Order: sequence, then structure tokens, then C-alpha cells
Amino acid sequence: MRIAIIGTGYVGLVTGTCLAETGNQVCCIDNNNSKVARLKKGQVPIYEPGLQTIFERNWKKGTLVFTSDLKEGIDNAELIFLALPTPPGDDGSTDLSYVLKVADDIGKIITDYTIIVGKSTVPAGTAEKVYAAIARNYSGKFDVVSNPEFLREGLAVEDFMKPDRIVIGTTSDHALKVMTDLYAPFVRQGNPIICMDERSAELTKYAANAFLATKISFMNEIAQMCEEVGADVDMVRHGMGTDERIGKRFLFPGIGYGGSCFPKDVRSLLFEARKANFDFKILEAVTEVNSRQRFSIVSKILRYFNDIQGKHFAVWGLAFKPNTDDIREAPALDIIEALLDRGATVSAYDPEAMPNVEKVMGNRIHLAPTPYYCLENADALIITTEWNEFRTPDFDAIISLMNEPVIFDGRNLFDLRGMEEKGFYYESIGRSLINQLNVVI
Repeated sequence: MRIAIIGTGYVGLVTGTCLAETGNQVCCIDNNNSKVARLKKGQVPIYEPGLQTIFERNWKKGTLVFTSDLKEGIDNAELIFLALPTPPGDDGSTDLSYVLKVADDIGKIITDYTIIVGKSTVPAGTAEKVYAAIARNYSGKFDVVSNPEFLREGLAVEDFMKPDRIVIGTTSDHALKVMTDLYAPFVRQGNPIICMDERSAELTKYAANAFLATKISFMNEIAQMCEEVGADVDMVRHGMGTDERIGKRFLFPGIGYGGSCFPKDVRSLLFEARKANFDFKILEAVTEVNSRQRFSIVSKILRYFNDIQGKHFAVWGLAFKPNTDDIREAPALDIIEALLDRGATVSAYDPEAMPNVEKVMGNRIHLAPTPYYCLENADALIITTEWNEFRTPDFDAIISLMNEPVIFDGRNLFDLRGMEEKGFYYESIGRSLINQLNVVI
């Protein structure tokens, strides 16, 4: 099929590249001329495991091309995917101006039947607004489909190529047939393609992310409870996760969720609920817990040091999660700001996210070339992202480089007894040495 993808962020670029991989002719469109210039040279502007390989393969074949010219990009396209920014307002509202502006422009360009596919996360009813925006300028036949993405940064290529499910929101039989054919290569193992109306599809994305955010926040509350009563959250998590009604995923406590999806989507769903005069109490609590949780590690630091004026901290991890360079809503940045506000200094390391942090923090912190380099003369190490390279470090080197062997672990990477035996003061989330047993992780 001839496909146009408007927007080359995480969702747009992964979508376009993966659709090209199954034999489609894909043109990705972006109004950022410098980004398009890089893409035309075969340079991937984001870090996403597995993306570079299939990007290069299809770029070299010419099945994946790029332009900043909207008309050139959508000319003769059978499907036009909208993967545009939908930034949140301070009140949680979703800014649809980018989506609706492009929809208006599409209506001035298309001359034949086209299917417009919404990939951006948007409130229920947006597909109708997109339809109306196109129809103002085009009187021919077209369809607007809601096709929400469920991609996890760091696993986005795998998620697209082997999806748990495909959700298609449309009341058009023809559009459903085209979309089903498009996704057939990705569901050969029998995972479902689920058809529903457009509004239900739009709400499905919000509901899924809000529920996962709720699981995370619930476990963070359980972790706090464990600290109060002397229980161990790893044991509790294992006892819960083996219940098939609950499952093992998203039960790891930490310093709160971040990224471009969970925080924005929870706030947006809350905003839409208020518009509908619905009091969504659970989500109100989720946002409060998550906001509080990212500062729980700061509270532990202040209890230990009392005054951190002039103290120097090493931070391992800046991205909101491992295997991405995305720092949007990253808990690490809020923690660092809290330390700087109290007169401390910070040296940090992250395998991929440091260029993005430098853009927003400048020289306010030192960005180290290696995880060990940033430990020199540190009064404590703070772990904020669970990159695999942090899981089995050289503990002797850590002790020799730091002023004190003190670690505040926001991701529970290390064994409690082992850290005690190595001579560390070690605090993590929701764990205690009381009744410490071997736990199946």
C-alpha cells in the first residue's frame, strides 16, 4: 500500500519504518526541515532498540522516504497516518491544534478516496472533529479511523511487529477491510484485531494507560506501607503477581512513572472526566501518589544527611526508563532539581539520555562519560533508572571512589543482605532486612 505518515516522533517513525518492513511504500512527513534532512541521510534522530537496522534496510531500498512537503508526501497515498503532537495544557486538556490544522490542510490536497488514520492519543470525539476539518475543504468520499498505538519506548519495534492486539475504530466496512489487510502480517500468530467505534477506540488508549499507571501507583503505596510495618515489598509483589487475575507486570515499586504517555494521558482523562461532570476519584489519587513518590527518595536522603548544603551526589540514570533517551517527565530530573535547590551539586550518567539532559539543564550538573567517573568524591549514589549496566557494578570501585559508601536506590537493583555485607549504607523502596528471605524474582 502507499502510505503517508505525518509526524516523525517516536510513534510516527516507528510506525512508518515497521510498515515499510512489510512491503508498503511509506513516505514520512515532518515540518522540521533539519530533522527531515537527517532522515534523508539515513540518520535516526531517536534511540530505540532495533529501529536502526530496519530503518537502514528500508531507507536503502527506497521503500521509506522523507519529505517536509505535505502535498508531495500525501500525493496518491491510500492511507494517511496522523502521528502528531497532542501536548497537554496546564489543566490537563489536550491541544488538538496540530492534528486539526493538518486535517484542514489534507482536505485542500486530497482528490480521491483516502483513509485518514489517527495514531495520536486524543480524547473521545476527535475523529469526528478531524472528519469535519477535512470535509470543510473536500466534498468527496473519505474515512477517518482511530487506530491507537500501544508502543512501549525501549520495546516499540517489538511491540509494533508483534502486537498483543490491534484496535481499529471505524464504522466503515471498507476502511476496516483495508486496515485489516494492512495489519495482517503482524498478527499471523492469531493475536486479535479488535474493531469498535471511533470514540471507544480513542478512549481505549486512555483507559489502558490509566490502568497501568494505577497499578504502578498502587504498588508504590504498598511499598510505603511495607516500610511502615517492616514488610518486604519484593515478597509482597511475588505473592501478588503469581495470582493470574493480577499478573506479574507493572508491580515493581520505584520512584514513580514518567515519560510522554502515562502522565499526560492520566491528566487528559481526568480533564475529560471533569468536562463530563464525572468525579474520577481513583485517577485523582494516582496523580497525587505519583507526584509524591518521585520525591520519596529525596526524603530518605534528607533523613540521612539532615543538611545537604555542599554535598555532592552521583546519579545513575536520567531517562524515564531504560532503553530510551526520552527524559520527558523523568523522575530523575525532579530529584536533581530538589537536590540543587538545597545547595547540593550533582554529577550524572546515563547511557543514552545525556545529550537531551544537556539541552534542558546546561552546565547546572556535570554529565560524566562513565558511571564510575561520576562517583568521584560523591557523598552518595542515587539510582533512578534501571539500565542493565547498573545491575552488576564493581562495588569495590564504587567504595574507593566515593566519600562514603552510601546508595539510595530508587529501582531496587541490589540485594539487601549483600549490600550490608559489602559495607554499604543502602536504602531502597519498600524493603527491610526484617525477615529477609530468598525471593523468586
